[in-house]
Amino acid sequence: MLLLLLPLLVLADLLPGGDNKDALQGPTSYHVIQISSFINSSWTQTEGSGWMEDLQIHRWKESNNYSTIFLTPWCNGTFSKDEIEEMAALFKIYFSGLTRELRDHLLEFQMHYPFEIQMIGGCELHSGGAIESFLRAAYEGQNFLTFKNYSCLPDPKAGYSAEIVCALLSQYRGISEIVKILLYKKCPRFLRGVLKTGKAYLQRQVKPKAWLSSGPSPGPGRLLLICHVSGFYPKAVWVMWMRGEEEKVDQQHEILPFADGTWYLRVTLDVPAEQATGLSCRVKHSSLGNRDIVLFWGRSVSIGLIFLAILLCLAILLILALWYWRRW
Repeated sequence: MLLLLLPLLVLADLLPGGDNKDALQGPTSYHVIQISSFINSSWTQTEGSGWMEDLQIHRWKESNNYSTIFLTPWCNGTFSKDEIEEMAALFKIYFSGLTRELRDHLLEFQMHYPFEIQMIGGCELHSGGAIESFLRAAYEGQNFLTFKNYSCLPDPKAGYSAEIVCALLSQYRGISEIVKILLYKKCPRFLRGVLKTGKAYLQRQVKPKAWLSSGPSPGPGRLLLICHVSGFYPKAVWVMWMRGEEEKVDQQHEILPFADGTWYLRVTLDVPAEQATGLSCRVKHSSLGNRDIVLFWGRSVSIGLIFLAILLCLAILLILALWYWRRW
């Protein structure tokens, strides 16, 4: 399951900026996720997907003979047709070959049906221009091994099984060579090419829309306050319930993708009903610049609507004054 990969994923935080990517805009990494489910000795299922950080641009399925399915018009990068076909063939050999070897040497690896293998590998562009490649594997959602500097390194907490897997994989030069080619030769060039061909899409800025609501009561005398932030891109965003300049604790964040590539986030806060007045939800996003969105709980009419109402009243008074003046 994809959720089991969360300890392995290196994705953007829910904060603008982050780490050494401040000088870069949009996604800065490409990675492939592999999920192989071993149900029994005759039934396995492997799926792969290619991602520009949070945006899926490729997918592979065992049931589709591991043919590459392209999901965006620019996801080939600057690779030629021949290079794309070569890389697709390498992925096909890797997916099928690794699954077959794991199944054939199950007893040596000390694994038992049913089980699941998750892998994530790719490369990341740093602000200085250097590209770092990575590959990590998990067994049943727990870190298992890392492929670093052309070597397989068992996770210290994975036990003897991880050591056996690394030892046996090193004997299979074919799979090891494919991994090295994909990680250290193909991936850096491919990443730079996709960042170029998909620049307009990947670096776009879409402003969020925000509103407040309440959820089901958590208990007597309590309120569940919900701050909704919708339709924003890129994913990095900062949303917080606050009282004045003080951030409230125990907030729950839930973020979901939309089909158009934008994101939806809701932040909930459980508070005593008498303490809800004066709370506000603040939203920071790169598309907003320095103009944060601030929504106050309990204000049914926004400041803009109040200002508009005042203007309408003044206009009506002016029309009445002119009418009386002409009659006089």
